[in-house]
Amino acid sequence: MSGSLHDVKNDVWMRAVIVSVILLAVGGAAYGAFAVGVGSVKHTDWDAAHEDLENAELEWNTANETGTLAEQEAASDAWDEAHEADIDAHLSYLTWITAGKTILVMMIIYAAFYGISGFYNSIQPEDDHDDHHHGDDHEEHHGSASPILMATGILLFMMGFPGFVTPCKSLLGLDYQAEMGDFTLAMIGSAILIVGIGNWWNEDLKGHHEQIATSHPFQGQDIRKAGMWIFLISEMMVFASFFSSYLRMRTGWCTEWAVDAGKCKVVDPVTASDLLRHEVGTLLPGAINTFALIISSYTIVLALKTAKDVNWEPSKNALMAKLFPTRKKTVRNYLIITLALGSLFIVLKLVEWSHLIAEGFTIDTQAGSIFYVATGAHGLHVFIGLLVMLFMIFKADVLEDGYDEHNGQGIEYFGLYWHFVDLAWVAIFPAFYLY
Repeated sequence: MSGSLHDVKNDVWMRAVIVSVILLAVGGAAYGAFAVGVGSVKHTDWDAAHEDLENAELEWNTANETGTLAEQEAASDAWDEAHEADIDAHLSYLTWITAGKTILVMMIIYAAFYGISGFYNSIQPEDDHDDHHHGDDHEEHHGSASPILMATGILLFMMGFPGFVTPCKSLLGLDYQAEMGDFTLAMIGSAILIVGIGNWWNEDLKGHHEQIATSHPFQGQDIRKAGMWIFLISEMMVFASFFSSYLRMRTGWCTEWAVDAGKCKVVDPVTASDLLRHEVGTLLPGAINTFALIISSYTIVLALKTAKDVNWEPSKNALMAKLFPTRKKTVRNYLIITLALGSLFIVLKLVEWSHLIAEGFTIDTQAGSIFYVATGAHGLHVFIGLLVMLFMIFKADVLEDGYDEHNGQGIEYFGLYWHFVDLAWVAIFPAFYLY
């Protein structure tokens, strides 16, 4: 939380509700343009390619029955070409339909966080004091109900999670029978979780003095900074387990009990990298994601640098001066760019997954489970970071001075987390995509 105190009126939170409506509109427009518009065209192309494949198969069968050897070879070549065209058309269709649906779902989640949090805080009684001030003094912080609300929401969501995925697939138009009991429980848990996060947003926006660690070895350090480093160390252990599992599989290491049980012989050795690394086109989403995260780490650093620069001046370049006119708007815009790059990562990740699943690489194999759990856990970390960034953008926009030298450490501590997510991907990409 910030080291500065602010008097935040409830009508400020109504701006979050307005933003949520805008986000829903953006999601709907993206879905209409990508999934409905381009997706319909690509589906027509896929139908045409599939029809060509069926005709090529009929000609192939006819040539095998009555044709000469040359005719059979020509028919076989024609079928191969039609088959490749059918696969390309299918994957092209999946790209646009998945991108449209992913953006829509992301915007709905973003809007839910802004809308529920904004409405919840806008109806709270306003503080009846005017002793808020800037400063970086330190004192004890009063207890918060936010962790209890968030923990309760997560508990209810996880209780309903077993029946949550199936209704989601049904709502997406897939052929699954929806069971709404667990789905409803999960949605109630999600709402409570968002209320808890909204309460934390309110506490952070109003601010309090920074807490200082009093015990060795972090004595004298800001307690949030020490906590973030401890958290990142624990996260390293999580991702280390993914890497060790993958390396064990790739090196063919098998335990004695698995050899005796004959399990090693039935393991499918095909990995995601076997399907991705041989062509530039299949590697493109992962490569773009790598650069997107690296650039996003740079933009978060620029946001922090600008926030702490008391002598900041706008660029003499006309375009840059228009994009970044004031220190407050510059910090906000850098955060928005970081959010956009992270969102691009999620969209391309799900597009890539849809292609792999279409090619038969699913989670029900050893290689598939390791790949989807590892990359999915990383994607979840990215998405959680994006939700935190939503509030940071809101805070940078609504406070009179935005982020400055007094409260810029909030960006610094989040930046530690974001850099870790970036570094984890820099390790995942060569290991899971190129090896």
